[in-house]
Amino acid sequence: MDLDLADGSSSEEGEGGSDAEETAAERRLRLAERYLSNIRNEVEASATNADPSAFDAEEIDRDLIAERLIEDVAESKGRLYRNLAQELDFESATHSWFRWNSETVTSIATCAPWAYTVTKDLGLTKWRIQDLPSQQWLPKKGKRKSKKPPPPPKRKPEQILFVRGDRRQSKNNAYQGHVDTILTIAASQDGKFVVTGGKDRRIVVWDAATLTCLRVFSQHRDSVCGLAFRRGTNQLYSASKDRTIKIWSLDELAYVETLFGHQDEVVDVSALAQERCISVGARDRTARLWKVVEETQLVFRGGGAEKKSRTKSNFNGSNGVNRPSVQEGSIDRVAMIDEEMFVTGSDNGSLSLWVVHKKKPLFVLPLCHGVDPALKVEDVSAEKHPDENVIPQPTPRWVTALTTIPYSDVILSGSWDGEVRAWRVSEDRKKIERVGTLGSGGIIPHAQPQPQLPNGEVVLNGEVPEVDSDTVPSTAPVRGVINDISLFERGDRGKDGVCVVVAVGKEHRMGRWKKVDGGKNGGVVFEIPRVEIEVKPYGAGDGEEAEE
Repeated sequence: MDLDLADGSSSEEGEGGSDAEETAAERRLRLAERYLSNIRNEVEASATNADPSAFDAEEIDRDLIAERLIEDVAESKGRLYRNLAQELDFESATHSWFRWNSETVTSIATCAPWAYTVTKDLGLTKWRIQDLPSQQWLPKKGKRKSKKPPPPPKRKPEQILFVRGDRRQSKNNAYQGHVDTILTIAASQDGKFVVTGGKDRRIVVWDAATLTCLRVFSQHRDSVCGLAFRRGTNQLYSASKDRTIKIWSLDELAYVETLFGHQDEVVDVSALAQERCISVGARDRTARLWKVVEETQLVFRGGGAEKKSRTKSNFNGSNGVNRPSVQEGSIDRVAMIDEEMFVTGSDNGSLSLWVVHKKKPLFVLPLCHGVDPALKVEDVSAEKHPDENVIPQPTPRWVTALTTIPYSDVILSGSWDGEVRAWRVSEDRKKIERVGTLGSGGIIPHAQPQPQLPNGEVVLNGEVPEVDSDTVPSTAPVRGVINDISLFERGDRGKDGVCVVVAVGKEHRMGRWKKVDGGKNGGVVFEIPRVEIEVKPYGAGDGEEAEE
């Protein structure tokens, strides 16, 4: 609940002399009373609408308002304060495909109830995400309830607008649009702007309502790979292959500043409410926290290999070898959990948990999406009787998409294994734990260690990963490479669950080096229901533990 200080100041001016002599302490007291009154009215209204007979004023005053105050204070300090993973039923998430005549979908952004997708054929599409079935066919105010049975609920998003760039205009600097592949998209929280960036080095600002071009920025010297809005504002961060991050103010449609430091392509950027952002530099294997106001940066270094397990594993079905260390070659994805914690995804399939107080990852979870099937002997060697030792080790599936629910313990990741996997930050905030798979996974229990596994699977720190089949099953929720994930919470503070929208393509968004057999170009909408359980909110003491 945000306190509208602007309204307070305007009312003071209107009242004139009575408020002119108000002291600072009196003003703070008046605003605090108004803030508590607004919270009490909101909580009282929601409780009354839910179940009038269950209304208890004392419970609201003591429990619900206290919980809301704790959450507001935690969010103002930028700390993780919601245990959402245990409240969301990932196993029961429903999913629906939506496709159209396009090439690989490279990125997606949401601003409820709208979703925006971009594709390799220079298309930008605006979609309307359907309401939940329980809310679609409610009668409008003033209308009688129809006697006819309601039609079946709509599940697929509805296409609203579509615009396409023109490659033939590549030499026309005055052209208002894209002239090469679009790689990334972001939508402002207030619903005013949609911004796209691509291989043409352009950042195009669109009016979200009509998809008309407002401004084209061409200050970057190479492809624009990542875009992120500062939460609650129209300040934009852009990441590019020219090794820089640029800051823009869309309220003035103006360039602000350039941040230098990365030694390789900057492929992703993430931001929350404070005036700072985190970027990852691909093969320089660093994540950098940029403190814009202080004009400083913190460097976090990855690239280390995993520790070898004492357990044996069988990679090719005949010879047992020690599990090799998988070197981190490139950090490709980043997402902020809160202002002091973030997570990265790499080309070796690992998720790394970081805190701003340490330069090395706090925890690394390897091979999050398993490994590709081992190659057959006849595909590796042309000899009549080849030696099985020539078979290369199975390669891990990259983390190609990564997102979080801000200020909560929920993390979602994607690759090309046909699944969107859910993770959570442990209660002590020092580990990442597997929760389930959207639509088909469910809760994954801790597995017992085994010395040998089929299909080239490996043993990780005493835990056995899932055994993947040779190909992605036709019943998998997602068929293709997951290039991006976006989400929004339904209802007041997510009481009706979470809507997750996934961008899927036959190819990786950055190139054609990975193509999934049987993959599709399109998107998938997941609706994750919320489970009503009693949850203890994060208190001030929990925030102090995260700082240590």
